[in-house]
Amino acid sequence: MIRVLVAEDQSAVRAGLVLILGSAPDIEVVGEAEDGERAVELARALLPDLVLMDVQMPRLDGVTATRRIVAERLADVLVLTTFDLDAYVFGALRAGAAGFLLKNTEARDLLEAVRTVARGEGIVAPAVTRRLIAEFAAAPARGAEADPAVLESLTRREREVWARVGEGLSNAEIAALLDMAEGTVKTHVSRLLAKLGLRSRVQAAVLARELGL
Repeated sequence: MIRVLVAEDQSAVRAGLVLILGSAPDIEVVGEAEDGERAVELARALLPDLVLMDVQMPRLDGVTATRRIVAERLADVLVLTTFDLDAYVFGALRAGAAGFLLKNTEARDLLEAVRTVARGEGIVAPAVTRRLIAEFAAAPARGAEADPAVLESLTRREREVWARVGEGLSNAEIAALLDMAEGTVKTHVSRLLAKLGLRSRVQAAVLARELGL
C-alpha cells in the first residue's frame, strides 16, 4: 500500500485529488494539508511514502516544504506544477523533489505517477521533465556540481545507466535497452545517486545532460 499525504491549498482541488487517489486499491491517503507548514508537520507525524505537493501555498511555499521534507528524509515528494511556474519547478528540483506532475493530468496518469515515484523512478510527466532537462542543460554550469571528475567514481555500467537516465528513460526502458534486469538498473541508479551526492533521479538527469553524457 502506498501511503500518500496531499498538500494543496485549494479545498476543491485537494478534495478531487483525494477522491482520485482513494479510488485506487493500492493507494491510501493518510493526510491532507492546506499549506506548506502543515504539510511538513503531517509528514513528520505520519511518515507517508509520498507527499503530493502543490508549489504555491500559504504560510510556507511548496518548494521550501519540499526541501524540509527531503532533508529530513520523511518522504518522497511529487510536485504539482504548470508550465508557467518554471521558477518554482527549478526550486523544487534543487530541493530534491522526486518528480513533477501537471495539474491538468488525467486521473489514470496521476495514479500511475504516484506508483512510478513509489517504485523509485522519479521522472514523470515527460513533457515537464524534458523541458526541465533542456533548460537546465542550456544554463551555465554550476561549479563543482557539473565537474566531469564525478565520472571517475562511477563504473562503466553506472555511466551507461546514467546516460539513459539523462534521456528521460524509465528503469524498464533502460533495462530493455541495455539488456539488464530492471532490479539491477534500480540498484545502479541508487548507487550513482549516492556517489554523486544527488537527492533525486531528475537531478541526475539534469547533470547527465550538463556533462554531455
